Amino acid sequence: MLNNRRQFLKTVAAAPMFVPASAFGANDRLTYTAIGIGNRGTWLNQSFQKLGAQCVALCDVYEPNLESARKNSPPGAKAYTNHKDALAHPGVDFVVIAAPDHHHGPMLLDALAAGKDVYLEKPLSTSLEQSPRMVQTVRASKQIVQIGMQRRSMPFILHARQFIADGGLGKISLVKAMWNWNIAVPLDNAPLPGKLDWDLFLGEAPKRPLEPKRFRWWRAFWDYCGGNMTDQGTHLMDVVQWLTNSPPPRSAVCQGFINAHTGGEVPDVFSAVFEYPGFLATWTLDYSTSYDYDWSIAFLGDKASMLLDRHGSRVFQDYGRSPNAWSMRGDLKVIAREEDQSESGAHQRNFLDCVRSRKEPNCPIEVAAAAVTGPHLANIAFREDRKARLG
Repeated sequence: MLNNRRQFLKTVAAAPMFVPASAFGANDRLTYTAIGIGNRGTWLNQSFQKLGAQCVALCDVYEPNLESARKNSPPGAKAYTNHKDALAHPGVDFVVIAAPDHHHGPMLLDALAAGKDVYLEKPLSTSLEQSPRMVQTVRASKQIVQIGMQRRSMPFILHARQFIADGGLGKISLVKAMWNWNIAVPLDNAPLPGKLDWDLFLGEAPKRPLEPKRFRWWRAFWDYCGGNMTDQGTHLMDVVQWLTNSPPPRSAVCQGFINAHTGGEVPDVFSAVFEYPGFLATWTLDYSTSYDYDWSIAFLGDKASMLLDRHGSRVFQDYGRSPNAWSMRGDLKVIAREEDQSESGAHQRNFLDCVRSRKEPNCPIEVAAAAVTGPHLANIAFREDRKARLG
């Protein structure tokens, strides 16, 4: 049983690295089409290029995004507005999809129909009903599909999982996931600079007149996503389920409200509680504070507790039922730690390796479907003001 720092570090050193390295020859470059090249899409485009892949086509419904992406892509990369035209571009090995969430399902299915491997940004789906169809379609194909949940490619989280599996925390009773950013502001509805194909942006979403704020911050509207609940929740609830070896939660409740993000529909402050076999998990988000900035997940066990965050992992001694526990409450002893030294682009590298080897990637589609299940339940609970149950 791992119960001290020396044993923990020994396990870390012995644990296999699960992100293999790729080497690209000068005449052996994978080519790709980037679809959806806003903020996240731009980062992915640059990441894949740094790893040696070649962007040969770009696609976005907003002309300024295309113009910006051209400056950061190889000369000759062709620009498209319609993703179906981009999928028909010749000589493409894989597709990177970072379009708004409501396009994830349709674009994934179209890419698979075109015979392309796919790197698809999270969250996987916009509803509980959509996920199974996406999973079934991927498994009916021969394509490699990686979902952009990069914590699956962070070694310190893998090591934390092994520590928990070896009994280092004892019985876990509560897991607390949290994300704090001070970024919520009133939505800007001023006219957009540059040309936007509004109909293509809407896609299969309900038809409505152009409102610039819906494009600028589409994640604030239910038509296009599951809000902040599924955006960040798919990352953190996946880690909760992965490290506890748990299926999706049985039920969820949720409360929240719009604090600073006025003009939108989804809460920028919320708290959800999920019921798992043998433990509870909470998931809270506040986009109006910098306190405990960024993400964290605390696993509370009867032998020790573990905190994961952007810095790495720390394990804290539990004082148990000792009569001195009250006096020691403000002096939590760190008995093990590991810094996050994850490679930038490791998740994309893993995908490229799998495109070549045809092996399963670090985040297959079933994992992504399970990860977003709880957040979907919480959204149902919030919007219908009730306890939502799975099945």
